[in-house]
Amino acid sequence: MIFSKTLTHWYSNNKRNLPWRETNNPYYIWLSEIILQQTQVKQGLPYYQAFVSKYPTVYDLAKANESDVLKLWQGLGYYSRARNLHATAKYVTNELNGKFPNTYKDLLKLKGIGDYTASAIASICFNEATAVVDGNVYRVLSRYFGIDIPINSSKGGKAFKELAQSLIDKNAPAEFNQAIMEFGATQCKPKNPYCNICPFKDSCIALNKNRIHELPVKIKSAKAKKKHFNFLVFISEDEKTILHKREGKGIWQNLYQFPLIETEKSMTIELFKSELKNNDLLSDATFDLSLYNKDAIVHKLSHQHLYTKFWIINIKAIPMGSVPISKIREFAVPVLIENFIESFNF
Repeated sequence: MIFSKTLTHWYSNNKRNLPWRETNNPYYIWLSEIILQQTQVKQGLPYYQAFVSKYPTVYDLAKANESDVLKLWQGLGYYSRARNLHATAKYVTNELNGKFPNTYKDLLKLKGIGDYTASAIASICFNEATAVVDGNVYRVLSRYFGIDIPINSSKGGKAFKELAQSLIDKNAPAEFNQAIMEFGATQCKPKNPYCNICPFKDSCIALNKNRIHELPVKIKSAKAKKKHFNFLVFISEDEKTILHKREGKGIWQNLYQFPLIETEKSMTIELFKSELKNNDLLSDATFDLSLYNKDAIVHKLSHQHLYTKFWIINIKAIPMGSVPISKIREFAVPVLIENFIESFNF
């Protein structure tokens, strides 16, 4: 109980003024929590404001086209969050009459909502005493209690959830959950935490045993795969290009991209010209080929690193299915493609 009181006292004096802290509307809390997964507040805040402005209610979000939702999400990454966000909005609207479930157990049944998000919504909106456990919480608890169980193991997940649940103030669960998340985000930071002004400095095991930089412990993930992506950027005389919509499962599902050729190694212009001979888009066409970026652009994802080159293909006419270059910014694209579009300055 002393831990909880100290934590919430710190929070009352140090919390940031954020829009989702001014409401207990489950739609806004859910929206903020989905956006802030894998995302820092300073990056996520403009997206939250944009979504609230364009889709002020869950009904508005449910009526939107998925392509518009993905476009508004563009730049945040982990696009499955946006697809799940849209799917859940439609489910809540059509099946639940626009009302979110009011218990942790029922919130877990919604697409894209896991233990952390369900706990946040249940505690903040419905005063249910269920503890949140995210990266910030893992860090605070592992350091304060000196716990070296890997946080990304099943044993660790269970142990930290039980510990957080035992500490939560059952009379003020929303305040406790927000306090421990805020404490991890701004005070007990991953690097250079403010230990010298920490209210727990006398009782923190990691600090007193000089283990701050060792905790929390995380099992190293498998080495990311290296892939070579070659995007074909068509430019016709009548200022058109080609964009393909990615189908099937994958990180960029339903986003648009330039035609893609994946190769086993980095390609020189001579090798790539040979590669293009069998491409359906160019087999019977006359074109000029140039390489936009000599050095591959490395786009790092959690499980793979994409070594990317953009090949400019000037051609008299697009052989099939084209879009006006003037409309290219209207399409939802991965941030890798968005950055190229901005730097190329069509």
